[in-house]
Amino acid sequence: MTTELPERESMEFDVVIVGAGPAGLAAAIRIKQQASVSGQDISVLVLEKGSEVGAHILSGAVVDVGGISALLPDWRDDPDNPFKTPVTDDRFLFLFKSFGIRLPNFLMPPLMSNHGAYAVSLGNVCRWLAQKAEALGVEIYPGFAAAEVLYDESGRVIGVATGDMGIKKDGTPGPNYQRGMALLAKYTLFAEGARGSLTKKVIERYRLDEGREPQKFGLGIKELWEVAPDKAKPGLVQHSFGWPLGSNTGGGSFLYHLDNNQVAVGFVVHLNYENPYLSPFEEFQRFKTHPLIRDTLEGGKRIAYGARALTEGGWQSVPKLVFPGGALIGCSAGFMNVPRIKGSHNAVHSGILAADAVVEAVAAGRSGDELASYEAGWRTSAIGKDLRRVRNVKPLWSRFGTLLGIGLGGLDMWLETLFGVSLFGTLRHGKTDADCLKPAERFKPIAYPKPDGKLTFDRLSSVFLSGTAHEENQPVHLKLLDPDLQKVSELDVFAGPSARYCPAGVYEWINEPNIGPRYVINATNCVHCKTCDIKDPNQNIDWAVPEGAGGPNYPNM
Repeated sequence: MTTELPERESMEFDVVIVGAGPAGLAAAIRIKQQASVSGQDISVLVLEKGSEVGAHILSGAVVDVGGISALLPDWRDDPDNPFKTPVTDDRFLFLFKSFGIRLPNFLMPPLMSNHGAYAVSLGNVCRWLAQKAEALGVEIYPGFAAAEVLYDESGRVIGVATGDMGIKKDGTPGPNYQRGMALLAKYTLFAEGARGSLTKKVIERYRLDEGREPQKFGLGIKELWEVAPDKAKPGLVQHSFGWPLGSNTGGGSFLYHLDNNQVAVGFVVHLNYENPYLSPFEEFQRFKTHPLIRDTLEGGKRIAYGARALTEGGWQSVPKLVFPGGALIGCSAGFMNVPRIKGSHNAVHSGILAADAVVEAVAAGRSGDELASYEAGWRTSAIGKDLRRVRNVKPLWSRFGTLLGIGLGGLDMWLETLFGVSLFGTLRHGKTDADCLKPAERFKPIAYPKPDGKLTFDRLSSVFLSGTAHEENQPVHLKLLDPDLQKVSELDVFAGPSARYCPAGVYEWINEPNIGPRYVINATNCVHCKTCDIKDPNQNIDWAVPEGAGGPNYPNM
């Protein structure tokens, strides 16, 4: 018997923004700035699924402050700004198993230089931007996950609904049940980050990816360490590629020295890898044992852990950004620059561009239509110029492997920088990351070393450091669309890669006597990285938002 749910209460705003990351907050700030200049009163609401702004933000991060400077020109005059550690030493390494070769900086195209950028916690940047937004009159609701896109009878987006609270595991309302709110708007901006759960539905509904290349992704895993004072070198930024990944598996790493003797160490694996036995988490743990990395971390203390997918498709994978009643901004749109491992600057720029289109539309008395000026302008903006000149780096790397692919990518960036041309035109990505995985029979299992608990660790102790928490008596937010398919394909053909690609120990295949393999989803471990939604070879796992405030609680990632 189906329980009839009560009608949602609703609130109306001029603009609703889903996600309090750099893009969403930049859009909110810019709307208020421009509305003030033109004498308009535009109401703006920002929804954030994390327990607080910044709780779900994870990035390296070395931030190109071009976007921040465009949004807040006087930011340097604010004593509370989070940009305290300018890059003073910029290094690129190619790693072999026991040594590394430093690549001369003069070989790098100018766009690869990090001088003028800042090593910083992007979560703290977002907390600072949230204060700026609220001072301008923006309403921010942390702990409220947008769970559903709302449409009118003509098919226009008219807002979003937050998830119901107090639903029991069996899907029925519990004693503390509370219906979600309908948050209605003239325009809704989706700033959910890579592989947003509502963004993918909007893209599908309006076919925004028609005529575009498939979006590509990477998985970024990060730890924050407190190191010995004599090993701390604030302002040192080090990027590397090569070992432990093989030549046919794309990825790289970073080591950023922050203030207060803290070092951010991270590892990115491109999710178009073929070997189902590969574990990005374990490869990261191996990476830390390299002499050039171990030397910095040894004797230190790991204080935080997290993981997040990032968009890598770039120029040729950006979908159409607008649809009736809204737009995609930031990493929901796919604006990360892969070779620079930077996206926050473009996220802020996209928030500015979308905000200007919104203010123009509201001033003209419009609502619910397409923000055509945003779609028309991004490719000639700072975002388009940034992405166009690196558009072939990812496909060259994927096609030719690490050594040759990076060499050709570097040549292509130099030609774009010096002459504005490319020998390759615009290369295609081809397959989705899910389609790149090959059957397990073509590979041998990888024997990863056991963690030592000092430099290398297991997943569960890592998840503990992420502060991840979910209401346990709620439906599993990782939806398995066809359980039988998971057995006959994910396990029998691909040897159960979800147990390896998940960096949080969410998925397990357990052999039970007289029963056989049973698939277990430990949803409370989920750090919201979205890798399962991307990499499952059958696209049989659908990531949806859990109850509001569930997930990691990153203090300064």
